[in-house]
Amino acid sequence: MTQTVTDIALTTLSGDATTLADYADGAVLVVNVASKCGLTPQYTALERLAKDFGERGLTVIGVPCNQFMGQEPGTAEEIQSFCSSTYGVTFPLLAKTDVNGADRHPLYAELTKTADADGEAGDVQWNFEKFLLAPGGEIVGRFRPRTEPDAPEVISAIEAVLPG
Repeated sequence: MTQTVTDIALTTLSGDATTLADYADGAVLVVNVASKCGLTPQYTALERLAKDFGERGLTVIGVPCNQFMGQEPGTAEEIQSFCSSTYGVTFPLLAKTDVNGADRHPLYAELTKTADADGEAGDVQWNFEKFLLAPGGEIVGRFRPRTEPDAPEVISAIEAVLPG
């Protein structure tokens, strides 16, 4: 039996084991994040999405990554503190993860096979690239870093796959 994206072993920012199967009943927006990036203010819109669509079945999951100009240098504790105190982040965060290259996490090996609106798959371009998973774990959307989390195309894609 082949492994699906929901079966891939993940680690939370606090060090606990998890998988996306914990969220498979709903839609999931997976976003690689960084604390010292020009796009970091996207945390505000991501938190708003988590609050506005959470009851309808959306979970936003942040994946800290330090591969883009070292813009996520902090420890797990520093990342958690920054996210909660600066942006009021309440959505789950995973452990710092490589999204590209030889040490690319298996989750991103699967996610990056998905093409964006222009038909381009492959490496994550920068911090705050977003992948939308439908209930059950099918990867149904990819939005590049400069696409705001609350852009109309992101909202309509989320609404199209929400279970409730």
